[in-house]
Amino acid sequence: MSGDGKRIEALRRLLTEAYQKLGLKLGFSLWDGSRVPASWPADGLMIAIRDAGVVAALLRKPKLDTLLHLHVSDRIAIENGTIFDLAAARPDGKVGRLARGISKAAAFDVVRHFLFAPGRAPQAVEHIKGDEIARDGKPATNKANIAHHYDVSNAFYRLFLDERMVYTCAYFTEDHDDLERAQTDKLEMICRKLRLKPGDKLLDIGCGWGALVCYAAQHYGVEAHGVTLAEEQLKLAREKVEALGLTGKVTLHLKDFTQMEGEFDKISSIGMFEHVGIRNHPTYFQAVNRLLKPRGLYLHHSISRRAKKTEKAFNKMPAEYRALVRYIFPGGELDHLGMSIANLERYGFEVHDVEGWREHYQRTTRLWFERLNANKSAAEAEVGPERTRMWLLYLAGCSLAFERGGALINQTLVSKRRKGPSGLPLTRADLYR
Repeated sequence: MSGDGKRIEALRRLLTEAYQKLGLKLGFSLWDGSRVPASWPADGLMIAIRDAGVVAALLRKPKLDTLLHLHVSDRIAIENGTIFDLAAARPDGKVGRLARGISKAAAFDVVRHFLFAPGRAPQAVEHIKGDEIARDGKPATNKANIAHHYDVSNAFYRLFLDERMVYTCAYFTEDHDDLERAQTDKLEMICRKLRLKPGDKLLDIGCGWGALVCYAAQHYGVEAHGVTLAEEQLKLAREKVEALGLTGKVTLHLKDFTQMEGEFDKISSIGMFEHVGIRNHPTYFQAVNRLLKPRGLYLHHSISRRAKKTEKAFNKMPAEYRALVRYIFPGGELDHLGMSIANLERYGFEVHDVEGWREHYQRTTRLWFERLNANKSAAEAEVGPERTRMWLLYLAGCSLAFERGGALINQTLVSKRRKGPSGLPLTRADLYR
């Protein structure tokens, strides 16, 4: 038997034991065309291992980053299903405990045959990798970080976003999957929370493709200003402003928001705060306070992680979080809700309302995934297969993280602190009229 044949036999034996001992609800497809178990249907959910180097790479460097590179380069793949199907097929019970029943001899045999096996090592996907530690807060650094994610391609984002191109958590007023409706309801809720009225001067920090500023100007008669560092987004947003006849009512600025001047009645930051970096929070909140008029309202909408027993424990980056920062959101960093609340109070704001939207974002990211997956061929033609696979993995991973509570998102409404009445209604009743 050839060396490759021996490797396949050793791997088949180990995978068969894993299938039996773990009670797996999926099969495996190997590079020689065989399946484990042999009776597994050709159209069943499978993990496909494309070459012997996949196993060798995982043995030599058993890290999430290795698995990520192998998947993005299509050397290990999910066949006849998605990552959601894979998550649903997880074994019942604790995997570590179940795995103790697997023969050590079978595992050793795989190590013996694969550890020094020839084959391609996983290649770093450099062209879609950002600088995970670029968090100095300088405008040039911020612009480079934003460009990495948001200037990928407007056509690419059109493949999975709603008609308005809203790239933040939607708001589902009931159980439905109409993304356009949910994003419109989100824009409406933001405007209601900010109690927008004709003549208000609104600043939207990180305005994206301009959906909120255009909606607020159209439906609430405000003078809307959007600020962004993403040139591709800005170009499309300006086209949208002109097409909607909002020139003079909506102004878009390409600059770091800390360089903005003037005062605003209302300020929104919807899904931008995650890019700031924890050590830059003082600069961020001081700038918002400076730009907000006395008694003005600020809506702080951001993703967070659960607090830990100590800040030291919180600051440790799990492998999944580090991968997200490295490949999707360079320079990004998530705080916890308590940190946001403390900073808001520390830098001159009064907190009036906090609302958790975790399950809304779970559904939003799931719908984005399904849309992008349905348009996978078009996405690959636009940005390449590697980036398409990376984005699908990111959207699915986010949805699962929000579903399981590993990631959280909150909307926090605050006012610029002052003595006396805040000017806000005594209840939330006006939000749900």
